[in-house]
Amino acid sequence: MDLVGTFVFAISGAMLGVHRRLDVFGVLVLSFAASSAGGIMRDVLIGAVPPTAISDWRYLATSVAAGLAIFFWYSPWARLHTAIQLFDAAGLALFSVAGAEKALTYGLDPLMAALLGMVTGIGGGMARDILVTRTPSVLQADIYAVAALLGAGLAVTGSWLRLPLVPTAILSALACFALRVAAIHFGWRLPVALTSRDPRDDAAT
Repeated sequence: MDLVGTFVFAISGAMLGVHRRLDVFGVLVLSFAASSAGGIMRDVLIGAVPPTAISDWRYLATSVAAGLAIFFWYSPWARLHTAIQLFDAAGLALFSVAGAEKALTYGLDPLMAALLGMVTGIGGGMARDILVTRTPSVLQADIYAVAALLGAGLAVTGSWLRLPLVPTAILSALACFALRVAAIHFGWRLPVALTSRDPRDDAAT
């Protein structure tokens, strides 16, 4: 699931690079950042060093292949913001579940495993957005981290109940993906603080 998530998140990073009209190097950097940052954060936090994304050549090869494919053979839909969001949602779902499962194998308690799964899911998207000076979705009112926590939490709960691993992982990832896509489609957002500030003040800071 980690490699599949790497490929999907790499596509989302490459698409954003194409959307922002970056050169091939920029697209590959975004592809690797999106696909690997979350996993690197997870591995460092649980002591799995060097991180898998660095020590296993398949992860770099996967992100480079996805980045080059999007750069050279993208179709017009690759420039669409919705397509980027859908691949991002898929990567979020896969990484949140994979992160929680790996945390459990390293002996973390269920609560911390779920939180680390969430961190794994949101890390790549944050790194990708920061590199193009875009406010990460997780820091806005979008249902992003909540969806990752749902997927990770379901995976941890399934493990605690000793349910079959593969069906539990698939259903957990689907739940995360469904919530994120529904939030995008229906415009669901978390509440923000009510202020009387003029929006122009934000533009000036």
